[in-house]
Amino acid sequence: MKLTIKDIAKMAGVSPGTVSKIINDTGSIGWKTKEKVMKIIEETGYQPSFSAKSLATKKSNLIGLIYAGEIDVDFNHPFFNQVINAFRKTIGQMGYDILVFSNNQFSKSSQDYLARCKHFQLDGCLIVAGDYIEDSIYELDQSSVPCLGVDIEMTGPSSSYVTTDNSKVSAKVVEYFYLHSLKEVAFIGGPEDSVISDIRKQGFLHSMNQLGMTVKPEWIQYGNYFEESGYHAMKEILQNRPYPQAVFAASDMMALGAMKAIKEVGLNIPVDIKLIGCDDIEACRYSDPALSTVKQDKDKMGRLAAYMLNDLINGNTEPSSILVDPELVIRESSTIDTKKLSI
Repeated sequence: MKLTIKDIAKMAGVSPGTVSKIINDTGSIGWKTKEKVMKIIEETGYQPSFSAKSLATKKSNLIGLIYAGEIDVDFNHPFFNQVINAFRKTIGQMGYDILVFSNNQFSKSSQDYLARCKHFQLDGCLIVAGDYIEDSIYELDQSSVPCLGVDIEMTGPSSSYVTTDNSKVSAKVVEYFYLHSLKEVAFIGGPEDSVISDIRKQGFLHSMNQLGMTVKPEWIQYGNYFEESGYHAMKEILQNRPYPQAVFAASDMMALGAMKAIKEVGLNIPVDIKLIGCDDIEACRYSDPALSTVKQDKDKMGRLAAYMLNDLINGNTEPSSILVDPELVIRESSTIDTKKLSI
């Protein structure tokens, strides 16, 4: 039996008019109600018709997905995969399709992204930050095209952004070590010109200095967010004695590389050196020892990005930003007594 709007309304405990407004994104409906109705639509497989709406509003129902960096490398990163999957799933329920922009096959003129948006008549764009932000990204941001940035600050007239509160990421790690009498901590960051990595580094240094903890220049190293770079950064840190009591790596992949380097010199984790990463990728649970991490709510970020971009497209909100709180997850790699605990 084919479901109707009335059926969905009854399941959600709302009126058919509310369901219609959510599907067509009209009126002012609370986020919790929106999510409840959209979840029921997903679970039941209900397929609303968007064709009439598209013709009436002259919308293409197409969203551009842009990675500001080397797409063939970084879209493989577990963090971005989960954010984008949550975004794709949520925005798809709203009737949009996604067009992925290649940034390797086109010229790098300042009008490139904006010109393509106009060519395909896109309703809006999701922009995911990489290490190197092209000028054409900022050109697009300052245009009238609705844009939603993930891990990149957007300041344009039709732009918003969502990101983890990266200062809190570092503060949570440093405070954990401080509360367990560990004051000699090393830091492995991403590329030195990475905006996100720099925020985490500055947050790390601020928290360390605020708590009177030891900061040594040779204990500040950089990688590229992937495992091999974390391995080499940790090897540099281990060149000099005494060793740090703990290490914070700005990504789990780099932390896993650091873990390998620590083991190679015969040190024990967490007895000799404690280790915390960032992102909470799946591999953290299966490393030996299991890797402590700062969890970014990737699913929430993706869903927020979808709702915020949809609101921008339909003129339901003013440009804004949302900082998502991180969560410290303690596993064997940084416990004091090698038993699991969470804070």
